[in-house]
Amino acid sequence: MKTVVITGSARGFGFACAKEFRKNAFNVVLSDINAEKLQESAKELEKIESPAKVTSVVCDVTNANDIIKLVDAAIKEFGRIDIFVNNAGVNQPDKPICELTSDEIKFLINVDLMGTINGSRIAFNKMKDQGFGQIYNIEGYGSNDAMMTGLTLYGTSKCAVTYFTQALAKESADLTKGVVKVCRLTPGIMITDFITSANGGKTKIELPEKTKKIYNILGDRPETIAKFLVPRMIKNNKNNNKIVWLSNRRAFAKFISYMFKKRNYFN
Repeated sequence: MKTVVITGSARGFGFACAKEFRKNAFNVVLSDINAEKLQESAKELEKIESPAKVTSVVCDVTNANDIIKLVDAAIKEFGRIDIFVNNAGVNQPDKPICELTSDEIKFLINVDLMGTINGSRIAFNKMKDQGFGQIYNIEGYGSNDAMMTGLTLYGTSKCAVTYFTQALAKESADLTKGVVKVCRLTPGIMITDFITSANGGKTKIELPEKTKKIYNILGDRPETIAKFLVPRMIKNNKNNNKIVWLSNRRAFAKFISYMFKKRNYFN
C-alpha cells in the first residue's frame, strides 16, 4: 500500500489533500507544528473509510532534524514513502519589505523556502535509496515573476521554490535518471485563513476590497483544488512535471461566470 507524507497538513490545503489521498487508499502521514490540531485532524481523517492507515508526527519544518524524524517515522511505520508534499507555509504581513522586521523575514524564509529545501533534500535521499518516489513543492504568488507591494518577501520565496524545484528535478535526472520525480503544484488562489493572516497566524491581514474581489473571482476552497490535483499526482509518471489548477483558460471562465453569479467568500 502506498504512502504519502504532507507537511503543514493539520488544516487547509494540506488536510484537504490528505483526505483525497485517504479516499484513494494511501497511508497518510500528517505533520504539523500544532500538536493539538494535528491530533484532531488525524481523528477526523480516520473517519473516512479506507483500508489504509493514518499516523501523525509533530514537525517544525524550520528544523531539519524534525523533518528527518518525520521521514524516519513514515519509513518505520509504513516501510516506504511514495509521495512527499512540501506544503507547510506562512504568509507575510501586508507591508513593504522595508517595514518588515528581521525576525519576520527570517521566519518566512525559514518556513517557506528552507522548509521546502530541507524537506526535498531529506525526502530525496530516502527515495533515491528506495528506488522510487515523488516530491511535490507548492508554487504561489511570485512563481510567475508577479510583483506587488506587500507580497515582495512571499513572492521572493515562491520564485526561489520554483527555481529550486526545477533544478532538483534536473539533479534527479542526472542522479536517478528521473526515477525520483520532483514536481510542482500550482493551486492558484485558495480561500483559507492563510490569506488573512501572517507570521504563522499571529498577525491579522485586512484585505482591501479590490483584493477581495479578485479572490472572489479567482479563488476556490482547498477541497475543490485538492480533488483536482491529488488524482493527477497519483497518476503522474513524469519528472519535472507541473500540475496546474488555475490555468489561463480556467481563470478566463471564472471571470465570465462571475458576471452572472457573484461569489463572496468574505461574508
